[in-house]
Amino acid sequence: MRIITISREFASGGREIGKRLADELGFDYYDREIINRIAEKSSFDPDYVEEMLDRGLPKIFPLTFGRTFTYPDSASQNFNKILLAEQQIITEIAQKGRDFVIVGRSADIILSKYNTFNIFVYADMASKILRCRQRAPQGETLTDREYAKKIKKIDSARASNRELIGNGGWGEKENYNLCVNTTNVDIKKIIPALAGLSLAFFNGQ
Repeated sequence: MRIITISREFASGGREIGKRLADELGFDYYDREIINRIAEKSSFDPDYVEEMLDRGLPKIFPLTFGRTFTYPDSASQNFNKILLAEQQIITEIAQKGRDFVIVGRSADIILSKYNTFNIFVYADMASKILRCRQRAPQGETLTDREYAKKIKKIDSARASNRELIGNGGWGEKENYNLCVNTTNVDIKKIIPALAGLSLAFFNGQ
């Protein structure tokens, strides 16, 4: 079984890389459907699950995930329930024994025992703001400053969520097999190279 995890800064193109790479290699692909499965397992609305994960650690949530502690409020209880469901679902996917690409969800930590190929995708702020504008829903009129604030907020949540699940280090190059800068890059054109690097990693095991 071969597993590729894609960690990424918000709006850096990591999701597109994950889908195109899965298609190129003929691997299964997991992204948004994990949100829906978390919602089913935890009995929450999918939009609520996504909002909680994007918002990150509630300020009063104790940094003792995975240990015994008391919950200060229902939001913290819900957040912990969502993270537990996320880990269970990702582990269940790996137990199927199929090759797959998974985007986000701190999967590189959750699946660390499987010797995954871990990619981190990043870009400069101007490129990320442009990507946000290109993919914005009709009628959205955020300023560049507002987009930058949104991007930083979501990235901060991803870092804190990873801290809860493992030893942190979100975005630090030492924690990944490959870091990809998508600034001014046509993602379609780099997929064959990424596929080749991925296969070389697995063939070298």
